[in-house]
Order: sequence, then structure tokens, then C-alpha cells
Amino acid sequence: MGFSSLSHLNGWWACTALRVLTLIALLLVMKSDIVVYSDSDYLIGLGSYDITGPAADVNMEGYSNMDQVASGIHFRLRARAFIVAEPNGKRVAFVNLDACMASQLVKIKVIERLNARYGDLYTEKNVAISGIHTHAGPGGYLQYVVYLVTSLGFVRQSFDVIVDGIEKSIIQAHENLRPGSIFVNKGELLDAGANRSPSAYLNNPAAERSKYKYNVDKEMTLLKFVDDQWGPVGSFNWFATHGTSMSRTNLLISGDNKGAAARFMEDWFEHQSSGRKATVGFEDDGHPRRISNIIPSPHDNHHELLELAASFQSPPGRPAIRASSVARRVRGALWQVDKPRFVSAFCQSNCGDVSPNVLGAFCIDTGLRCDFNHSTCGGKNELCYGRGPGYPDEFESTRIIGERQFRKAVDLFNGASEQIKGKIDFRHAFLDFSQLEVTINKGGTSETVKTCPAAMGFAFAAGTTDGPGAFDFKQGDDKGNPFWKLVRNVLKTPTSEQVKCQQPKPILVDIGEMKLPYDWAPSVLPIQIFRIGQFVILSVPAEFTTMAGRRLRDAVRTVLSNSKDFGANIHVVIAGLTNTYSQYVTTFEEYQAQRYEGASTLYGPHTLSAYIQEFQKLANALLRGQPVEPGPQPPNLLEKQISLLPPVVVDGTPLGVNFGDVITDIPKNSTFRRGEMVSVKFWSACPRNDLMTEGTFALVEVLQDKDNWVPAYDDDDFCLRFKWSRPSRFSLRSEATIEWRIPQSASLGVYRIRHFGASKSLLGSIRHFTGSSSAFVLAA
Repeated sequence: MGFSSLSHLNGWWACTALRVLTLIALLLVMKSDIVVYSDSDYLIGLGSYDITGPAADVNMEGYSNMDQVASGIHFRLRARAFIVAEPNGKRVAFVNLDACMASQLVKIKVIERLNARYGDLYTEKNVAISGIHTHAGPGGYLQYVVYLVTSLGFVRQSFDVIVDGIEKSIIQAHENLRPGSIFVNKGELLDAGANRSPSAYLNNPAAERSKYKYNVDKEMTLLKFVDDQWGPVGSFNWFATHGTSMSRTNLLISGDNKGAAARFMEDWFEHQSSGRKATVGFEDDGHPRRISNIIPSPHDNHHELLELAASFQSPPGRPAIRASSVARRVRGALWQVDKPRFVSAFCQSNCGDVSPNVLGAFCIDTGLRCDFNHSTCGGKNELCYGRGPGYPDEFESTRIIGERQFRKAVDLFNGASEQIKGKIDFRHAFLDFSQLEVTINKGGTSETVKTCPAAMGFAFAAGTTDGPGAFDFKQGDDKGNPFWKLVRNVLKTPTSEQVKCQQPKPILVDIGEMKLPYDWAPSVLPIQIFRIGQFVILSVPAEFTTMAGRRLRDAVRTVLSNSKDFGANIHVVIAGLTNTYSQYVTTFEEYQAQRYEGASTLYGPHTLSAYIQEFQKLANALLRGQPVEPGPQPPNLLEKQISLLPPVVVDGTPLGVNFGDVITDIPKNSTFRRGEMVSVKFWSACPRNDLMTEGTFALVEVLQDKDNWVPAYDDDDFCLRFKWSRPSRFSLRSEATIEWRIPQSASLGVYRIRHFGASKSLLGSIRHFTGSSSAFVLAA
């Protein structure tokens, strides 16, 4: 071979090697989640995972009602997460939970898992975990005694499913990180919240109140996430209204109005992106369907449909595998593997005194309005209840308030045009709120005051118009009474210093100074600030009232707006019930009124001033690029937890009966119409045996062709309710009732209802089962 030929061959090898190296480099770039491959400012990723938890035996968190024990599912709960990262720079992760509130213990465990997986990429400083404040989720996942009394202590199953769901939602968001853009929009939503403590609000200075049109915040602020390749992939919004559309007597797990709004919006986007005509005016179930009509002319072949349905009689219950429930899940089957799922979260804000029961509070005995100052009826708080827009149907009130938030979110989503630009940063600190020194302005001079160890006042036990208390307590009580003080002293007599510090709150329970068997209440609390360009999130571990939230937002906005980095172009939102929980924060003036919120402001009258002072420090550190002192670490009380909830020992059925057998079936040759209720009852087993995470206990199937049953609705649908019960408290037998309120948008055809479950044997083994009803016809 000549020199020229060899030279030509070497050139060919060099060229080929260069191409291979280029291809390898390209593949590495495509795999990396921190390398820019577009002109986008950020990498964005969203994720979502099921956190429904035990649908039986566990007390609901929120109302502190011992009788409110989970007995089924209204619709499922989820953890929804977004991550925003600078390429090769900082990042933040925000998780919104369909849960009553965040938990310090949950966050500790989540960060441990994230550290094991990602190193120091996600820490307590740049991860925020926020609760929507539904009062219809399983309790037992917090670590302090006062929040575990009604759940009979710590419930490991509640805790684990939330930790797992948060971790998996963040993993999804991390693995979905891709170049994208974020847009912000905000607007007024007038009919989704009303002040439930208006007399306390009026205690605020008239000059301050005159700056605002309403006595609650009416503004919703929304972030729209747009992937460079896939387009819109999600939205998160913040709006203040309580998760109390579902009452204190409800026994079904539910995301309440915010969880409903999230489900509606995710279904709306799926419907829209499928290419079908999308509308905001949804039918009875609040969202569009995902299946088309399978019978072209139902009027002409009704007799044929009845014959077809009659050929599918309810079979005996039969064994199943765990995956069957997941595989038949409606939304899971529709997600595209290669496309990010759309995630929509409706986050909580300063909802402390904001009720979704917008019709007002009325006496259940007379129908008259409750007393204005104390929310009582003839001196009794038990008779005063708020009414939602669907009164007396709490499910309808939940749907209406959820849909109102959803409609506004769609408007903001479609109109979002202001792009988020700028750096990502964050600050986080732990503070001991039991003894925090606060400098306040009093009469033009500075004065140093202190916060107090946590304590709850007498008006705390009165409850609110969303969920009244019992006995002779009432809101606005700044004296207390001798009998209950004697009862209090059996637990712990407050010191004279504590009594003076908490004035004018009369102390009912001195939880901050109670340490047996372990801490009754938190003293060390986290505060946190996220910056995403001109968008700022203030994460607070409490429920701020309307005016308290306004003061905190204004104080931080004033600090940041003095910087050229921000200027006037700044959006500040409060994320309430975030990272841990410490009840309420009122203004100093509202605290004097000692309504429920003031009595539940744990750390005394200067609590809000302490938050404002410390958040201003975080904001200044953020602007100057300076670190902040991490502060004292909160305790990890996992090993000290006590649980008194009995385990499931064994499930049983009558002799000759299978799990999944039908007890009450669809009548033979049945025809139903839209708007009617279909109900089937099955022999079942305790839902605690298997939570069916990312699966379903209940399913409506529609017949396609002659023998193909297609999932149509499951227990994540607003129109389908899974109810579980035992004939008696200590019975081994249990029943599942599945109710389907047929939505106006349901396709015509032949349907059946299925139940999935898992039973426990005496040896402790778990066996899955399924049962089916007879088929029936849905006609026009």
C-alpha cells in the first residue's frame, strides 16, 4: 500500500473517530439533566404520586373529631411536585400535598432518602413541602402529641405512604427535568372564600383595612410550566381558602375543594390535549370523560343492549393479583410513557380565617344567622355551622368551590404571558419560637418583647363555624372558667410567666411546656424563602390569617423591591402549612379578640412580629448573597412514637361466601339514565391490608364490542364513591358499597361495577381479590 493510500485511510479513521466522539458527546448531553440544549433559562420538571393512605379505621386529620374515622374514598390524594433549576446552578423543589398539613418528621425522612439518592442536591433548605389543608385525609403522620391524640397516636401506614409519595413525586420531577419556561399570572376569584372571624378582622386598624377591598384575599397567583419540546406540562397556583367544604361528619377520604380543583384541571388538560373539544363548563362530575360513545344509535337497539347486558351476570368473587388494580386504573392507562404527564396543583396560602362556606354561618335550630362576635346560637357554639354553596350537600359544595378555583386557574393559565426571568436562590432557618426576641415599634420607640412557649386558649376548644367544638366553650373567650382550669391543671399548670406572656389568652392547654411521653408541641420551627426570578415563595409552618399574611408579604416585598435586581416587578406568595405545622398566626390586634384563630396562635401576641422580623432577615440575606445561621435543629421523634391503633388481625366472610361476592346487585334487566345513582355492595376486607396505591378499589367499566371491558371511572373520579364498613365494630366481616352518580357526560352503552381488595388470613398472608356486578344499560 502506497503512502497516499495509507494517508487516505488514516484520514478516514480520523473522520470516523471524530463522528463517534461527537455522537457520544451528544448522547451524554441528552442524558444530562444539568446541561443546556436550548435557549431556555431554566430546567423544569414536574411529578405526581398517590398518597391516599389507609381508607379505614384511621382518624381524619383536621377537625379533631374522634368519630371522624376513614371509611372509604371520595377521590384519591396526591403529592404533586415541581423542580426548577438553573443549568449548572441552584435549584428548588416544591411539593404540594393533598394532606391537612406538612409534617416535620415527614420532611426529615424525605430529605434522608433524597440525600441517599442524590447527595446534597436536595436538602431541607431547597425543598419545601406544603399541605392543602384538607380535613378529610388520614391522620397520624405528625410527630407531636397534640396532633396525634385523636388518631390514637402515630400511624405508620399514614406516615409511610406520604413519605413514599413525596419521594416518588420528586424523583419523577427530577427525571423529567428539561429546558423550559415559566409564566406567571394572577387575578381575582371573588366567590370561593369568606371570612369566618369577621369580628376579629375588624379589630385591625381602620386605616389598614381601608387599603383593601375585601376582608379576605381574593387573588389567585398561578405559575405555568412550559416544556420546550412538549409545551405546557403543568401549573401551580396559590389561593387562600380552607379545605373544609367536606364537614366534620364526612368519613370518606377526599382532597376537598383544592384536591377536586386539581383533578378537574388535570382532566381538562388531558381532554384538551387529546384533540377533542375542551370546555370549562363541565358536567355533574366536574370534568370531561375519557371514552367515546361505543353505541352509535342507542335508541334503536335498546332491546339488544338489554340482552347483551343480561349475558353478564355477577360472577363469584375470585383471586386477583395486586397489579390488576393498577392496570385497570383509568388515568394510569392513558399516560404516555414518552411524554411528561400534566400536573396541576392548587396550593394553600394565608387561609387562617378564610372559609369555603361562603353562604355564611347559620344556627341549625332556628335557621337564623349566628351571633356575630362569638359565632354562637343561644350561647352555644355547637349549633352554629357555615354553609357552602351546595348546602345541604357537602359533596356539591366541594365540587362548586373546587370548580370555581379550577375555572379561574384555567383563565390564568390560558392568559399567562409574563415570563419568569432571573436567578434561583433560597434561604432557610430554624428558629426557637418559644423564646424568640422581637424588636417592635411601640409609640415611635423600639421595644424588645419575646414570644412564648406554645399554649392553646379556651376559644380553641370552641372550634369554628366550619367545625364547631363542644361543651360550653365559645369564641372570643378571654377569661376562661374555673372548672376547665382545674381540668387543665391536672395535665400542667402554666407558670405565672407563661400566663403573663400569653395575655390576654386564657390558657386551656400549656402544650409548649408538656414533655411526657414526648413533646406535645413544636418549639423549633422552619422558615424558608424561595426565589425563582421575580417570583418569591414564603414557606410558613402555620395558618396565617388574611391580614397577617398581607403584613408578611408586604414586609418582604418592601425589602426586595429596594433592590435593582427586583424593583417593582415582584410577585410574593405565602405557602401555608409548609414543612411542619404550628397552628395559627394572627395579627396582634386579632389576638386580642381571642376568637378561634387567636386562641390557636401558639406563641403569644407577638408571633406575627417574630415571623416578619425573621423573614426580613432571610430576604436581606437573599439580596446580599449572604448565608444565614441554620438555627437549632428540630427533634426527630420517630423512635419515641406510640401507636394505640389495633392492627388488622384477620378478615372473614360467611361460610360459602368468597371475598368479592356481590351482596346487593344491580337488578336484572336494569336501565339507568344520566344523573341517576347506581349502587352495588360487595363482601370485602379491610382496605388497610393494601392501600392500592396508584391503583383503585372501585371501577366502572364499559363494554366495547361484545366482550372487551374498558375502564371508564375509578375511585379517583369525583362521581364514584367507595364506601367501606363493618356490620359491627369488632366484626371480622366487612362490606364495600360502590356508588356511581352517572355524570351527564357519560357515554351510552353497557356497564358494570367492579371492586378490588385484599384480605388478611390468620397466618398473616395478604390475598388480593376482585368482584363484579351484573351488567346494566345506560340509555339516553
